[in-house]
Amino acid sequence: MIRHLVLFKLNEGVERDDPRVVAGEEAFRALDGKIPEIRFWELGWNVSDRPIAYDFAINSGFEDAAALRTYAEHPEHQAGVALWKEFATWVVADYTY
Repeated sequence: MIRHLVLFKLNEGVERDDPRVVAGEEAFRALDGKIPEIRFWELGWNVSDRPIAYDFAINSGFEDAAALRTYAEHPEHQAGVALWKEFATWVVADYTY
């Protein structure tokens, strides 16, 4: 199994209630059940107020590298990525478990 972690940082001046952010969150929430390769899917807003904390996280699981690649290239995922590019940056970590 591969765990796929993504941590998002909203750009300076962008708030969670920004309509773009709301649409971006909805796009990623909707992926669960739409992409068969997803084995595990959770996401949410950070509750920590530490200055080094990121704002939003996705924690997901995939059977293998091929499944993760299929997910990453899926049009629904790419549409969500395009939304987030407008208002955030992110880091990714993929590891086996």
